[in-house]
Amino acid sequence: MRLSPSRIAAAAACVLLTACTGQTIEPTQDKSDAPAGKGTSIRWLIEEPEDAAALKALKDHVATFEKQSGIKVETTTLPFDTMRTVLQTQLRSGEGPDVFNWGSGPSFGGALIEAGLVADISDAYDKHGWKIYDFAKERVTANGKVYGIPGEMETIGLFYNKDVFTKLGIQEPKSLDDLRAAADKVRASGMVPLAVGNKEGWEGGHLLSMALSSDVGSESVESMFGGEKSWNSPEVVSAFGLWKDFNDKGLLPKSPTSVDYDTSTSLYFSGKAAMIPTGSWLVGEIDDNAKFESGYIPFPAPDGPGIFTGGLGSGPFVSATTKKKDAAIQFLNFLASEDHGRWTVENLHTIPAQPIKAEGLEVSPLFAQVLQDTAKFSEGGDFGHNIDVMVSDAVNKAMYDGMQGVMTGQRTPEAAAAAMEKAAKK
Repeated sequence: MRLSPSRIAAAAACVLLTACTGQTIEPTQDKSDAPAGKGTSIRWLIEEPEDAAALKALKDHVATFEKQSGIKVETTTLPFDTMRTVLQTQLRSGEGPDVFNWGSGPSFGGALIEAGLVADISDAYDKHGWKIYDFAKERVTANGKVYGIPGEMETIGLFYNKDVFTKLGIQEPKSLDDLRAAADKVRASGMVPLAVGNKEGWEGGHLLSMALSSDVGSESVESMFGGEKSWNSPEVVSAFGLWKDFNDKGLLPKSPTSVDYDTSTSLYFSGKAAMIPTGSWLVGEIDDNAKFESGYIPFPAPDGPGIFTGGLGSGPFVSATTKKKDAAIQFLNFLASEDHGRWTVENLHTIPAQPIKAEGLEVSPLFAQVLQDTAKFSEGGDFGHNIDVMVSDAVNKAMYDGMQGVMTGQRTPEAAAAAMEKAAKK
């Protein structure tokens, strides 16, 4: 299924829910009281895909597991906002899914692990030898125990229309000044330079993440997560200010806070906008909808090409209260297989957090480039951080409100950064 941008954006809802309930469930031991194999049925909850055809393809693919194992998988979906509202309640009630896909970061799966709602699957890793990248596995590890299989890997950067760039004599931006010059040239041609929509709010988190990561690098952003460096720093103010400046100069659509994400992507697909700053999850839709060739680069830094912002999407976890853990683990073994990984690459345009042999893969040139870029991520290259999967709900709200306020002129970059720091101190 295609990664929904909202999945990695509204990150800390689980943290909020945990705080509201004020309860912690002790992780259960293996409650497998039902035999795995023929006749067993498990429930798998995933976020509702944006593409109905993708869901059908996924169910057809899962049918191969059902046929081989004799385990019936009842796949259900929920919209992201609904899922973040009800998932924890379902898991606490014991009436929830046996397996569920959720974000791999500390503000998603991490919050559920802390609440004791996720089963420890360390033994399954040992038994089946799942070859998950170490950095990704760390995202689902707590107190030395592993609780899930990290989901899709993605990057956030800048797509551009190669045909428009060629027509206007624009070279691929290698710095922020290059990007400004390219955007000015596009604007002069009558097109929208950057297809930015920020109506939902989460888009602003991605905008801040890419600008800040390229400017200061991953280690500096990490220091903000840990509190060693303030969110009220000049670098954060500058990152907010960059998007204010772009908006003030007409490099974004008119009133970007009234433009939703789907409208912003349509502007790019239709050729009305020359560039769109967003994530690698859009590659499949670009391949399907755009009639031109696209390039994909990191969001430029003031003094260089910048770095991609990287992150992980959702992956499967096993409910701590399931009574069908053996069957659930068999299903996870299917989802963690290289065959399934290759299938997702070719059919869902997602990138699994494990090594995949590139030979024979049938993907577009754009997606092949994304695969290469992401491989550098797994090999230890410097990638920035998607802020909203790493911070609390309060900090995210301050960030989203701050970027929207900056774009509407109701808040200064300094005030937006100060609000993030204030939220982080709570």
